[in-house]
Amino acid sequence: MSVLQSIGSTPLIEIPSLSRETGCKILLKCEHLNPGGSIKDRAAKSMILKAISRGDLRPGMTIVEGTAGNTGIGLAIVGRSLGYEVLICMPNNQAKEKERLIEFYGAQLKLIAPCPFSDPNHFYHTARRFYEEQPEKFWWANQFENLDNHLAHFETTGPELWRQTNGEIDHLVSVAGSGGTLAGCSKFLKVKNPQLKVHLIDPDGSGLHHFFHHGEFKSSGSSITEGIGIMRAVANFKEAQIDEATTYHDQDLINLAWRLRKEDSIVLGSSGALNVLGAYELAKKSGPGKTIVTFSCDGGERSLSKLYNPEFLTSKGLKVPE
Repeated sequence: MSVLQSIGSTPLIEIPSLSRETGCKILLKCEHLNPGGSIKDRAAKSMILKAISRGDLRPGMTIVEGTAGNTGIGLAIVGRSLGYEVLICMPNNQAKEKERLIEFYGAQLKLIAPCPFSDPNHFYHTARRFYEEQPEKFWWANQFENLDNHLAHFETTGPELWRQTNGEIDHLVSVAGSGGTLAGCSKFLKVKNPQLKVHLIDPDGSGLHHFFHHGEFKSSGSSITEGIGIMRAVANFKEAQIDEATTYHDQDLINLAWRLRKEDSIVLGSSGALNVLGAYELAKKSGPGKTIVTFSCDGGERSLSKLYNPEFLTSKGLKVPE
């Protein structure tokens, strides 16, 4: 088996403490067990292989992308395994663990000072310029607008969930960044079961929750989560079939993440913790007997410097769970 073949087919596990408490079956798709440690390995594989098959990505070209980290790691693993150079543009306020992994897997890392999306120096626009100025040299993955991203989940993640649950899913819960996971899985699963409900979970500082309910982007506050939440409607997110959207504060996901680490030996990253929080609150609201599926987007080891760091939490005005 090759590295590419090892992407996907991740286990689906039950969260014992939360299932017992709520009477629902709360299931976690362990995407942190992909070779690059996150669900973004699937999108990276799909985007690269489909670009090669179309002739858009050719031998000798360099893959370039702007990312908060996990997509960069996935592109580095897939790209380098196929012989391509990889250049990742990333804001310099993300977890240091992600920076080290991108370089460790052989990609070149260009760190960018955080700035609004409207600023031409934003990491997304920086990556785009490499492609626009030298299209013969660079292939831009463009995970937000490249629909091969959501096809990765329509073709693999959604079918895996259907098989692993024997078609018994009542609710799908997911955060969104590019929206690829939410779009691909919701489209596949709703074909199989039109009654299934899809729930978007949004952190403070993102506008997707407000956009879903009111058709415009507004946000308040900020979040320690990374790689999720956005203030614009991108192509992959537009494909998502969402029934409900909810937003939660960082303190709630922190409390739950620390609880699961103690009670279930499940160590979640910040996005996964927000996912499980959404599933847990939904289970309490919906009543017992439901099957609720969500994602461990990446491993908790990538959140050691933030989510599980008392000094960092205190510096952000957040309480450290006992």
